[in-house]
Amino acid sequence: MFLTISTTGTPERPATDLGFLLHKHPDNAQKFSTSYGTAHVLYPEATAERCTAALLLEVDPVALVRRGKGKGRGGAPDAALAQYVNDRPYAASSLLAVAIGAVFSSAMKGQCAARPELPERSRPLRVEVPAVPARGGAGLVRDLFEPLGWAVTAEAVPLDERFPEWGDSRYVRLELEAEGLTLAEALRHLYVLLPVLDDSKHYWVSSDEVDKLLRAGEGWLPGHPQQKLIADRYLSRRWSLTRQAMERLELARLAEADDIAVEQIDNAVDEDTDTEEKPVPLAVLRRDAILAALHAAGASRVLDLGCGQGQLVQAMLKDTRFTEIVGVDVSVRALTIASRRLKLDRMGERQAERVRLLQGSLAYTDRRLKGYDAAVLSEVIEHLDLPRLPALEYAVFGSARPRTVLVTTPNVEYNVRWESLPAGHSRHGDHRFEWTREEFRAWAATVAGRHGYDVEFTPVGLDDPEVGPPTQMAVFTLAAGSPGTKDTTSTTRTTGSTRTTGTDGTANTKEEQAA
Repeated sequence: MFLTISTTGTPERPATDLGFLLHKHPDNAQKFSTSYGTAHVLYPEATAERCTAALLLEVDPVALVRRGKGKGRGGAPDAALAQYVNDRPYAASSLLAVAIGAVFSSAMKGQCAARPELPERSRPLRVEVPAVPARGGAGLVRDLFEPLGWAVTAEAVPLDERFPEWGDSRYVRLELEAEGLTLAEALRHLYVLLPVLDDSKHYWVSSDEVDKLLRAGEGWLPGHPQQKLIADRYLSRRWSLTRQAMERLELARLAEADDIAVEQIDNAVDEDTDTEEKPVPLAVLRRDAILAALHAAGASRVLDLGCGQGQLVQAMLKDTRFTEIVGVDVSVRALTIASRRLKLDRMGERQAERVRLLQGSLAYTDRRLKGYDAAVLSEVIEHLDLPRLPALEYAVFGSARPRTVLVTTPNVEYNVRWESLPAGHSRHGDHRFEWTREEFRAWAATVAGRHGYDVEFTPVGLDDPEVGPPTQMAVFTLAAGSPGTKDTTSTTRTTGSTRTTGTDGTANTKEEQAA
């Protein structure tokens, strides 16, 4: 990645003042280590009339992959090569913005100890970037930079000059010129807008990115006509972070309009009083969804397979509709904790008759599990190695054969919305895999078809329009006429049909779709 910043000067105000502002001497070529490679700063020209500083970032693709490496992300097999062979070493992106922030940090802050008067002076500036990903084209480039006082030249880079019929790529050659800006303002514009143009960040976006955006956007972002788009793209389209940024930008705008401090406006709530509505934890939403599905199925005798520390068993005990509850787990320690949670040693006789805790592996058939109305596998399958899933499948669907089986598992597509989850990591260190919605539905449909069940899918938690819900739930129902159902004489069989229930309440089996 390559970027140059040029300025012109006079004998009284030489262009080589750029070296003082950048804290990099024009006679030296310097290099700096970054998390993704090496940044070089050099001066192709340095005279009193004209001075150019160049920032060259050598990206190490192996280091880039290693920093994002995690478990359980899944993905297509050919994605491994794409991690190493891509445009990252060449096209300006968030990686170049990070290098600007690291190498020119004092210049971005407007600090110059040797010549403190220089940072406040505006000067003629010219910025050139040979290749910038521009998702939105040259028009968006102008919409972003022109309101800030830049004259913009954005030339689309053809896919291949030898084949003009292929059209243009998503990259542009960018040239910016301005007369009335300080160097600090120019660097802050680049720091924010280069990732916005790329519409992607190559590191994990957490809540501190809001502070970075507002610091770099001070003085220009609150009044920018593309403020919402800038915040949304800079924060990787995380709606909670974008909302937080927009609220703080609006406060800054109001404070500037009234010529008062932001703190004087944002004082409506006593800091000692917590009036913010707490979001419902996903674990609670998941339990509620499971209980609702069990009620809808009319289940009274229920298996909690992989019951862990007994949270779901405890919730079912509070509901008298469940007359028999069996918790099963392979971990003796987990069952001991569950027993303490449920206070089995102090439980009344009638209540104790409703619940049992069994030690057992779900990879083996167990005659103790036969004859129940429903079985729940809540956040269990992702803890098994993929080659062991068929054994669990047969033990539950082929041997135990409850009328209803509920399976919940994380939706890996939603992981990008977790602000505290590092990129490339799964939600739990013991997860052997995490499936996309398509992968989960394909597995569930195969299981249903193999063992004579119908299956519906229900989102658990906020159903994001782009990445879906945080948890996905499959509700398997033993199909009419299948072995194990009360009515085995039916002549109409729907064994293996797949029914998908959407957020709008519609449902269609494969047979209905074909009709």
